[in-house]
Amino acid sequence: MTRPAHARGAATLEFAFMLIFGLVPLLMLTYTGVMIMAVQQTLSLASAEGARASLRYAPAAERRAAACQAAKRSMQWLLSFAAQDADCSAAGAPPIVVSPPAPCSGLPSAQCMQVSVSYDYRAHPFLPGTGRVYGWVIDTPIRSTAVAQLDLGMP
Repeated sequence: MTRPAHARGAATLEFAFMLIFGLVPLLMLTYTGVMIMAVQQTLSLASAEGARASLRYAPAAERRAAACQAAKRSMQWLLSFAAQDADCSAAGAPPIVVSPPAPCSGLPSAQCMQVSVSYDYRAHPFLPGTGRVYGWVIDTPIRSTAVAQLDLGMP
């Protein structure tokens, strides 16, 4: 079967368009989705490490600083990517917020400390333009929070 001269290369052209407009965007969205899950996992680990670190020190100021430093170490790659730095001297501003010891929810006789970490994907997307694409799903920063019940040494 012979093809007309004007139809040569049509299959190659169709494949190129399918690759550019079909496969590449699908791969980009898949990559971004995997990276968003990695961010959530990193934030979960950072908040848990921060809460765990708050249990090692006695004075409240040392507990807050230790919790902030531990969370900062666990999410350092995110902070580097976003060109952010967490101020652990106060530990009260995003991306890492460590609450002062306060009565626990549901157990007012105990003291708890809450470590919250966040990453603003809309401001710092992994692939340019995907912050707007995922904006309808991720309209607030991705967050994770962990709570540690403090042992204050009271009987």
